[in-house]
Amino acid sequence: MRFIIVFLLLISFTGYGQWKDYIISVRGDTLNRVDMKGRKQGPWVLHVEALRGEPGYDEQGYFVDDKKDGLWVRFSLQGDKLAEENFRWGALDGIAKYYTRTGGLMREERWRAVDPNKTVDTVDVFDINDPTKVIDRVVVKLEGQTMKHGTWNYYDPMWGGVIKSERYFLNRLQTGLEGDEDLQPIGIAETKAKSDTVTTKKVIQKPQAVLDYEKKNSGKKKVKTRDGQTGY
Repeated sequence: MRFIIVFLLLISFTGYGQWKDYIISVRGDTLNRVDMKGRKQGPWVLHVEALRGEPGYDEQGYFVDDKKDGLWVRFSLQGDKLAEENFRWGALDGIAKYYTRTGGLMREERWRAVDPNKTVDTVDVFDINDPTKVIDRVVVKLEGQTMKHGTWNYYDPMWGGVIKSERYFLNRLQTGLEGDEDLQPIGIAETKAKSDTVTTKKVIQKPQAVLDYEKKNSGKKKVKTRDGQTGY
């Protein structure tokens, strides 16, 4: 029996030995782990006190190599849920929801995180009038850590209805208005018809007899011919 207890203690110390720092929750979970390289890993609970008029809050979620990853939930210090945010590579990615202190949904955002190891990416372009329809795939240069990408909805927190919607394509607001070139998706080619810019000339074909006459007299002294004109 003593051997079993010692063996379990060795396993426990070996598991905790890989962490430079950690805390144990009331349920016995290992939280706020810091590895031997000083990086946050695994489940974390963050506490931020109120400061300079800004309300404090608590956050819970996961870290991977010191970067937020997956779903993070934020609460007021009174325990009210304020936000649900998804992260990838430490930046916002996917859907983020924000709530009032009474639980009403205020805003739903969509983000696209940027892989820090990539400089370009291939992105689907959706129809502005039909978000389920892909109309193009474009290669874009990646800038920054995260970009607004997709539909943003603003809600009436009391009644729950959508009061405003916006669509973004890699931080560019999509209006759907023709001629708004600065706000159009990257890589969408203009579809202006060639007939709008090309003028067609009408070619008049000379009779064969005229062509033969010009060929016969080419290089000779000008020959006076009757052209049918009258008067001087």
